[in-house]
Amino acid sequence: MKKVYPVIFTQSNHDVLVEVPDFDILTQGSDLANAIDMARDAIGLKGIVLEDEKSIIPEPSDLKDINSKKFTFEENGLTFVSMVDVDFTEYRRRNETKTVRRNVTLPNWLNQEADRAKINVSKVLRDALLLKLEELK
Repeated sequence: MKKVYPVIFTQSNHDVLVEVPDFDILTQGSDLANAIDMARDAIGLKGIVLEDEKSIIPEPSDLKDINSKKFTFEENGLTFVSMVDVDFTEYRRRNETKTVRRNVTLPNWLNQEADRAKINVSKVLRDALLLKLEELK
């Protein structure tokens, strides 16, 4: 699920300060490219936390409703608004490394054959699920 959020960037003397009003996020980057990455990362992380809590990910505000003069870092330098896109599904896929244990029932003969062939059944199952999910897209 990809969404695009307005983000307020403020160029200070040393770095770029970032505010994401739809998520009440403040962060910063060493330069503009890093600030965009930091904004995307913060939005992605907050989004998957909200999903895990069964909360609703906020819809992006309309760009015309954003007024950079009313935000946190307006006194710290040149402020401008830009849009940052985040694919929450892809963000979770790249950043969530937690594994879960699932019990799988196999016929004994198939399990023995897999053991003899030194086949990692968990890896085969994971790979097959990834292929199946790609087919469903």
